Amino acid sequence: MLTVDFSRFPLAPGDRVLDLGCGAGRHAFECYRRGAQVVALDQNGDEIREVAKWFAAMKEAGEAPAGASATAMEGDALALPFPDDSFDVVIISEVMEHIPDDKGVLAEMVRVLRPGGRIAVTVPRYGPEKVCWALSDAYHEVEGGHIRIYRGDELLGKMREAGLEPYGTHHAHGLHSPYWWLKCAFGVGRDGKDAALPVQAYHKLLVWDIMKKPLATRLAERALNPVIGKSFVVYATKPHLPDTSTAAGPAAEGASESAKAPAKSGAKAPARSGAKAPAKSAAKTSAKTSAGAAK
Repeated sequence: MLTVDFSRFPLAPGDRVLDLGCGAGRHAFECYRRGAQVVALDQNGDEIREVAKWFAAMKEAGEAPAGASATAMEGDALALPFPDDSFDVVIISEVMEHIPDDKGVLAEMVRVLRPGGRIAVTVPRYGPEKVCWALSDAYHEVEGGHIRIYRGDELLGKMREAGLEPYGTHHAHGLHSPYWWLKCAFGVGRDGKDAALPVQAYHKLLVWDIMKKPLATRLAERALNPVIGKSFVVYATKPHLPDTSTAAGPAAEGASESAKAPAKSGAKAPARSGAKAPAKSAAKTSAKTSAGAAK
């Protein structure tokens, strides 16, 4: 179950990608399938070891094209072990709502992203998340749980302050908000066979949707996303540094005012790459990581 829409956030073979706070690895696996050079980083050692096993299995199964690479490693989002400008792409999905110093995380992501590089940030959407918090304290009052709810303009403002230029937003997982409302209403700690019957039934629906992708649920989710989409997704670029190498001379002094005017700002979305569609086993991986599971 992908939150980042790769039709809006194109990925080219050979791109250096950091999946920060990768969790179970769903976005890292997709980037690997598309031929990227992927680093999946998380502070949870158990999840990283599991992600490394899946990378190895994908390589053995021939799911990744030639030239692609994948590394899973433990690390701290506030002190990334990479030089400046190391990556073409950074993804951070459903992570920033867990971290007290979210501005520090943004600063680190901007540092390791090359000028002209792209970043995707996803967080729980304000409205659906407020409902979860109202229904259940246990939903967020747990160790490592959600400590804030972002308004869209707040997240965009913090990204701009960090030096990024957002170029697109959307909402995702409209079918998943009711599932989490049911879990909060009946008890978030009750999973599997211990979960209430409405929760079990809705979970089966979500797994079926992930595995089969029927047209009816695809259309339903497309209609629900703008209204109750569980996640808010932002795409942005890191601007290139201004060119200060041009020497001023007599000709420059006589330049017209129009020539001196600053170039129009506002990054365009990069052109869509011809990346190969995800392999069939993507659905299996997504189902394994649990339908709509929040970090």
